[in-house]
Amino acid sequence: MPKNKDEKEKKASGGYDASSIQVLEGLEPVRKRPGMYIGTTGPDGLHHLITEIFDNSRDEAMGGFANHIEVVLLPSNRVRVTDNGRGIPVDIHKQTKVSALETIMTTLHAGGKFGGEGTGYKVSGGLHGVGASVVNALSTYMKAVVHKDGGIYMQEYARGKKKAAVKKISKTDKHGTIITFEPDPEIFKEGIAFDFNKVVAHMRQQAYLVKGLRISVIDARETAEKFDDDSVFYFAELGIEAPSQSFCFEGGLLSLVKFYNQGSKPIHKNVFYVEKKATGVESVEVALQYVDDISSRIMAFANNIYNPELGTHVTGFQTALTRTLNNYARKNGLVKESEDNFTGDDVREGLTAVISVKIREIQFEGQTKAKLGSVEARGAVEEVFGEAFGTFLEENPDDARSIIAKVLLALRARKAAKAAKDSILRKGALEGMTLPGKLADCQSKDAAESELFIVEGDSAGGTAKMGRDRKIQAILPLRGKILNIERARLDRMLESEQIKNLVVALGAAIGDTFDISKLRYHKIIIATDADVDGAHIRTLLLTLFYRYFRPLIDGGHICIAQPPLYKVKIGKDLHYFYAEEEKDAFFKKAKISDTQVGEAEAAEGEKENEAEETGKKSAKVAVQRYKGLGEMNAEELWETTMDPARRLMKRVNVEDAAEADKIFEMLMGTDVPSRKAFIQSNAKLANIDI
Repeated sequence: MPKNKDEKEKKASGGYDASSIQVLEGLEPVRKRPGMYIGTTGPDGLHHLITEIFDNSRDEAMGGFANHIEVVLLPSNRVRVTDNGRGIPVDIHKQTKVSALETIMTTLHAGGKFGGEGTGYKVSGGLHGVGASVVNALSTYMKAVVHKDGGIYMQEYARGKKKAAVKKISKTDKHGTIITFEPDPEIFKEGIAFDFNKVVAHMRQQAYLVKGLRISVIDARETAEKFDDDSVFYFAELGIEAPSQSFCFEGGLLSLVKFYNQGSKPIHKNVFYVEKKATGVESVEVALQYVDDISSRIMAFANNIYNPELGTHVTGFQTALTRTLNNYARKNGLVKESEDNFTGDDVREGLTAVISVKIREIQFEGQTKAKLGSVEARGAVEEVFGEAFGTFLEENPDDARSIIAKVLLALRARKAAKAAKDSILRKGALEGMTLPGKLADCQSKDAAESELFIVEGDSAGGTAKMGRDRKIQAILPLRGKILNIERARLDRMLESEQIKNLVVALGAAIGDTFDISKLRYHKIIIATDADVDGAHIRTLLLTLFYRYFRPLIDGGHICIAQPPLYKVKIGKDLHYFYAEEEKDAFFKKAKISDTQVGEAEAAEGEKENEAEETGKKSAKVAVQRYKGLGEMNAEELWETTMDPARRLMKRVNVEDAAEADKIFEMLMGTDVPSRKAFIQSNAKLANIDI
């Protein structure tokens, strides 16, 4: 009876009892839910593995125990990170009864950064003791080599589990740690190939944040023989013939601001800088400079971890910046009494700033540390920066006047832009939000299924209107090239009829009234010709979306259509190819010779025209090279470019906002020398169809 009673109770509860609870041991939770620990299993998560291992070495440098870190990309997608710090402890851990090295590498929440006495870590980026063990869990192979107390110690692992106990393999007169790992393709299904340039960009940034630390990055994927001993320290001293870069900056954040402002015209001569300890915070460090630009660039770090989503330290900085500039301007009569106070948007225009805090008991939002949550950081930055920046303005009156003039210009432009924007929206409301005349809207009112094709030219627009699915696809033709908005404020932008039409068509407004919930189409598709003009129009549109509609990019709403380059007709069969290599590979596989290939116009009427080829009869092959969307008829455009079931599209995303910002500014701004140098250095990579 009790047994039947238990079964009835279990059935009544839907079978959910203690036996349903799964206990994951060791590093199993990491492999089960990797996104919880590294954010994503895409390219960003893959590169985050390097960051986790590097951060441990960098924390040694922050504590004053290391001055050189080397990151080497090896064959088979392996990575080795080496530092000359104290070396991970290898003696037996009291709790786990095994080597401290094994404990750190195979156990979650095990490390020397929990604030215990004698660790030497006043501040660190690794807080939870999960970094090395998480990388271990997500790697098919990992090896730790430690130089410590005269001996070299080694242990190897596979998917988080040790292969053998820690063993001493040799003697040494060095000290430090060498970690080698190979990511698991079962976890990183998009691929495990590392991007050398992406690694270099991150390491350069870190070198600015730790004064005097040298960071070397080597791409040794083609020179493996020089790195065949995993227990040796290299530190780029071998004269290796491989792509490599090394960074060391004594100027810290001051140097970083100057780096970001390369190619921009400074508004004031002196770069502001302060570094000071504050209540509850080990260090507050801020550097800033205004440049002749309308966009801003604010970079935030906490314990040298980059915070792309900012956090409390930036809130404190922005509050102090706005208040200090308002107070100085009023006190020195630099603004009229009738003028409004500066807003946060006003004081950020043209600003390049880097904010870095170091906190003992730090709190991030999420394991990837994208946003700082420590409450004490806001007050500390507000106090330290506010006082120091006020002094800077008093001691540098010429710089102060230039900054105030810049902010005043932004304030007046903001008011003019608001008037222009309100005029457009008010006019739209009076006319019942009349959509642009050239817009061929879709029938559906469901934004989730609706698509807007932004098409180059009236000709292609007409074809797209005939070939589309009227229920879900809207067409907005562009007449020529839109305004380059990289250095155009909102009021001037809205004078452009084309941009105004696009804003009204999207339905989500612009500027401070932008509301993504009112977006009329969840897929906005840029469809331009495959030539230089088409590429230019696409770049102008991407600049507009990046600067004024960034949430659309971040939300995955912006796509680029991929029309075919070739139509190949063999008898009655049609084939479309989106790249030259794709067409050539097809011809090779089908054994189609040059003698069979004819121009589309000449061969179109030859329904049964056949050629003798190697004793067999082969149909004439007609090839058409598309140079514009307007060359396609409606049916072809639908089949190749618009049909959701068959089309190819690229979704636009931003992997590195700082780098994207710099590229847009260089390509679309007024810095001609930088743009010229970029074009000259990348000319051989261009594939231009003239």
